[in-house]
Amino acid sequence: MAYVDGFVTPVQRSRLEEYKALSAQAGEVWREHGALEFRECMGDDVPVGKVTSFPQAVQLQEGEVVFFSYITYPSREVRDACNAKVMADPRLAHMMDPAQLPFDGKRMFFGGFEVTVDL
Repeated sequence: MAYVDGFVTPVQRSRLEEYKALSAQAGEVWREHGALEFRECMGDDVPVGKVTSFPQAVQLQEGEVVFFSYITYPSREVRDACNAKVMADPRLAHMMDPAQLPFDGKRMFFGGFEVTVDL
């Protein structure tokens, strides 16, 4: 069954173009190493909730927008192998330095999910 990595990230609006460029580069590398899809989705209708919400989860600040992103794989095994290759890929070495990222990685959250319904 398919497998999905999901991410929620706060991004400074002033750095959107930089974020999109980084994401496009990362997406090419992930796809080259086995990912089926690489999607970056910018928040358009993400209200602040009373108990929880996307903005609350990332402690969204003035001038930021929340992104929901996901990468799909054919299986968990392909995902694990793909991520190992991506982390070793020199083209993305700059992504390992938090000071160079166009977002606050400390407020990003992510996880891996087994697809249970696929219509």
